[in-house]
Parts: sequence; C-alpha cells; structure tokens
Amino acid sequence: MQPFNTVSGSAAPLVASNIDTDVIMPKQFLKGIDRQGLDRGLFFDLRFLETGEPNPEFILNQPAWNDAAFLVVGPNFGCGSSREHAVWGLKQVGIRALIGTSFAGIFYDNCQRNGVLAIQLSEAQLKQIASVISDASTARIEVNLPEQTIELADGTVIPFEIDQLRKQSLLLGLDAIGTTLQRADQIRSFESQHLAENPWLV
Repeated sequence: MQPFNTVSGSAAPLVASNIDTDVIMPKQFLKGIDRQGLDRGLFFDLRFLETGEPNPEFILNQPAWNDAAFLVVGPNFGCGSSREHAVWGLKQVGIRALIGTSFAGIFYDNCQRNGVLAIQLSEAQLKQIASVISDASTARIEVNLPEQTIELADGTVIPFEIDQLRKQSLLLGLDAIGTTLQRADQIRSFESQHLAENPWLV
C-alpha cells in the first residue's frame, strides 16, 4: 500500500446521509475477476446521465473537485453490503482520505486494509470543514497524519483522533499481512521452539 503521511489536495463535499456501497460501486461493476476498471464504476449513477455523458452537477465532475484527494461525507457513509470494491474504486480515482462523522463498520475496516484514511469528527467540525471547501477557491486542505490534523485553506487547524495501530499501519503503508510479516523472525522462532517441544506435531 502507499504510505500516508501528509497529503494535500482538494476536498469534495458529498454530505448526504447513508450513502451506501451500492451507490459508491453499483453491482454491475462487481463482475470482474480483478480490481481493474473500478474507477469507471465509482458513483456511476451520480456521475453520469442516462445518455452516458458526465453529469455536470455531480461534485466530482466539477473543475475544482474532479481530481479531489478527499471526500467530506455524510453520516453512516459506506453502509449496505460489505463489498470491498467500493474502497478499491475510491482509491483508483485518487481518494486518499474520507472525512465524516460516522462510517459503516465493515466499510471503515475495508478503508484501513486498503490504505484509505477514514477520519471521524464531530458534526460541528464537519460542518465547519464543509462550509469552507464548498467554495472552489478554498477547497484545498492538508491532512497531516503524524500530527493528526486537518488544515483548511483559511488557516483553521482541526485535530482528529485515530487508533494508534491503524495510524502506524497507514504511515508505513502496511496491510494486515504486511503488519504480520514485520514479526516474521518472532513467528519463525516460535514455530521452531513449539515444534521442538512438541515433536509429535511434525
């Protein structure tokens, strides 16, 4: 995974409540046997008109936010089915972090496993961010994971909390397997000792 340290970019407001994984990644894009092409499916029914043309009213199709690195989202974002494709699609369009008040549990874990930072804030903090980034001229923010801060274009700095194990994994760009392999020497040592003490297991 790509390590997450300090990232700057535009933040797109998408603050409707209960945006589920079928909206994020519709079912017709789940048929492939790999992760390729999921950027096309992301928010498909919102991003495109029935004619297939981009919907000019959708936030990610507007010039200030079409290369957004962050989404500022409404409560219970990522609810619905557990499809990991939703997070894969977000990554493929360049989303590095999500900022909201709450996320569905499985979706939140899928973000962590795939290197997408999911930041949980209070409703008041989220409204403050949304009010600033909704203006194209002040849409850029900086997310500093080591310091656990979000800096807005007007100079406001908002702190956030994160589980320290999740933080370390994101800083190092490690998924669950990578984190486990950091202890490969200890694992091999335990296996050798355990088999020596219990030779009947061989």
